[in-house]
Amino acid sequence: MNAQVFDFLLLPEFSFIGFAALVEPLRMANRFKPGAYQWRMVSADGLPVTASNGIDLHPQARLADPSHASVVFAIASFNPLQHFTPALARQLQQRVQQGASLGAIDTGCFVLAEAGLIRGERVTLHWEAVPAFQERYPLIHVQGELRFTLSPALMTSAGAMASVDLMLEVISRDHGNTLALQVSEQLVSGWVRDRADHQRLQISARYKVHNAKVVQVIERMEQQLETPWSSDTLAEQIAVTRRQLERLFQDHLGVSPLQFYLRLRLERARHLLRQSSMGVIEVGLACGFASASAFSRAYRRHYAIAPSDDRKEKPLRQ
Repeated sequence: MNAQVFDFLLLPEFSFIGFAALVEPLRMANRFKPGAYQWRMVSADGLPVTASNGIDLHPQARLADPSHASVVFAIASFNPLQHFTPALARQLQQRVQQGASLGAIDTGCFVLAEAGLIRGERVTLHWEAVPAFQERYPLIHVQGELRFTLSPALMTSAGAMASVDLMLEVISRDHGNTLALQVSEQLVSGWVRDRADHQRLQISARYKVHNAKVVQVIERMEQQLETPWSSDTLAEQIAVTRRQLERLFQDHLGVSPLQFYLRLRLERARHLLRQSSMGVIEVGLACGFASASAFSRAYRRHYAIAPSDDRKEKPLRQ
């Protein structure tokens, strides 16, 4: 079997850990099965690219240069569309026409979607970027809870350690589960996680709350941020009274249900402000605020900064 060849397209401010998590499983697979994989780094212009942690990597080629790669992987993180150009789109489209499949980690899906290269495929990306992606590309099916997706035409990863899981699945697909487990053991991973494993900690672990009814309510809140439910509706959904619901939240979280709900909506608003081009009013409406003034007041109280000013600050993820 010929080596599978990857071209890793490094985009400015890319995730260094995500890139390493893609390459290292391939390197280790070659220890046990020499020549199984080949790869190279490419950039739009062939010049060095700076990761989000400030480290420069030096590509071996430009994206437009001749290549035997069967997969072109878009590796991004912050500001994925800031460096998008029509020329980059044409080069990616040409690679697909030549028979290459695509990959993306973290926010690399933005680049592929902007180039019109995600058609009928399901994707995942970092959970913070999911709302902005869904707003910009509403026709693309996002499976935001998944760690990775894998199909013949497209593979996507939420980034960071989920990229290890993706590559272990690729190795298993290409060369069998035994090789994937050998690589996993070398990485001290302990096991090969399934693509359906959630990106984020479960609600009980995230908020350190183990009451089943509180967890159920938080889950419903997270799913319904654009049109928030009332406390009465939430209480009815879990078969308690409003007073009982308020007592549960005070006992386990130290806040009222409405205060907790407001915090979730404001956190979503901050993600959208910092990671999308949506206007401030649009963000407010998408997070359940009836007016721009109500959104601005709540945002200022919570973050001590106006929404329009906060979007100019440093991105949330490092």
